[in-house]
Amino acid sequence: MLRSIVIVGFLVLNVAVLCNGGSTSSFVRKEEKTEDMPLDSDVFAVPPGHNAPQQVHIIQGDLEGKAVIVSWVTMDEKGSNQVRYWSEKDKSKPKVSNGKVVTYKYHTYKSGYIHHCTIKKLEHNTKYYYEVGTGKSARQFWFMTPPEVGPDVPYTFGVMGDLGQTYDSNATLTHYENSPSKGEAVLYVGDLSYADNHPNHDNVRWDTWGRFSERVVAYQPWIWTTGNHELDFAPEIGENIPFKPFTHRYHVPYKASNSTQPFWYSIKRASAYVIVLSSYSAYGTYTPQYQWLLEELPKVNRSETPWLIVLVHSPWYNSNQYHYMEAETMRVMFEPWLVENKVDVVFAGHVHAYERSERISNIAYNILNKNCTPVRDQSAPVYINIGDGGNVEGLAINMTEPQPDYSAHREASFGHAIFDIKNKTHARYSWHRNQDGYAVEADSMWFYNRFWHPLDDSTTKKASQ
Repeated sequence: MLRSIVIVGFLVLNVAVLCNGGSTSSFVRKEEKTEDMPLDSDVFAVPPGHNAPQQVHIIQGDLEGKAVIVSWVTMDEKGSNQVRYWSEKDKSKPKVSNGKVVTYKYHTYKSGYIHHCTIKKLEHNTKYYYEVGTGKSARQFWFMTPPEVGPDVPYTFGVMGDLGQTYDSNATLTHYENSPSKGEAVLYVGDLSYADNHPNHDNVRWDTWGRFSERVVAYQPWIWTTGNHELDFAPEIGENIPFKPFTHRYHVPYKASNSTQPFWYSIKRASAYVIVLSSYSAYGTYTPQYQWLLEELPKVNRSETPWLIVLVHSPWYNSNQYHYMEAETMRVMFEPWLVENKVDVVFAGHVHAYERSERISNIAYNILNKNCTPVRDQSAPVYINIGDGGNVEGLAINMTEPQPDYSAHREASFGHAIFDIKNKTHARYSWHRNQDGYAVEADSMWFYNRFWHPLDDSTTKKASQ
């Protein structure tokens, strides 16, 4: 018995020695196979009525939140391309906006009629109802426009990535829907349907994902980032155009920020300035994405939008063996700019686990000086990997040991996060594990704004020394 106690004590001490950084969660989740829900699942149900609109989703339609892009699909015939909408304050006379319709073919698949309609000149901080379809097949939804852009405007973002359409994906979406934190929009860090995991990139799985996610994204905007599962580049079946299903189905307001492509763009929302980058588009010197970001960062006015948030799919810092250092070239290219501009947080996906870093940078390194270890840097962002939505590829459980000094907390579980901006100086961040109660925070921290309140907000003792 004594020998057993000694062995256990040695193992505990050894684990403590191995952990150079923050904490690796000891939570033990059920070992289950992650699989896509069958096509006849109720979450994929087609709405009743002839040619009823389906896969309804919205996104901010301009730079400052006074426009909304409404998108939907009709499968049988083109039907009406109009959106009727009215504010909660004025229900007497609905306004009408006309959209455009696109279709596409992918291998042997032919899409339905995909509608996109931009509603403009909306009032800030107002509830709007909108209706798509006609007659008995018409469907009605609603959304809230954000408050007017300003430095002390509170706003709550949900954060998700790598969702897919498994039973775990459904749990993640349900958990987010029922969260008492009540996200008002979602920062989505890429990898939507995982249709490309099916034979010939079965685009029917784009349709099912659109119906599955409609219950949330028809009511609040999701700010889209493209991931590797949006590429759908498959020359072996004659598909040589990257991002074809995504670009036809999901429109973003990229032209409002002078971007030339829908894969990188920016928006302002309340007190946040959100910059979306593309891990799978060229970003080398003088490429369009490089040039856009070079010109975009100086436009950020922290007196107007104090919170500077960056979204990217492939993480720049990651202590999981899954996709380890895969985005190193992009980090080397852009990290100095993010530190110089005091970005508050970078959200990424790709790695199917959760991890939060301390504020660190590795911008001093060059090929001659050998300073290749990340160092604590209070001008640098916190890096959060949130690719734990629940997709069919399952959890990434193989973490590197010892845990690096820059890693504050990590866990291989499915979930979502909330970034709750209180004012220009403070934001409350929390990560919510699917297995917990809706109000439980499995990880959390207070963010101190890098521009207005740049105090040390490290969450591990070693990092704050």
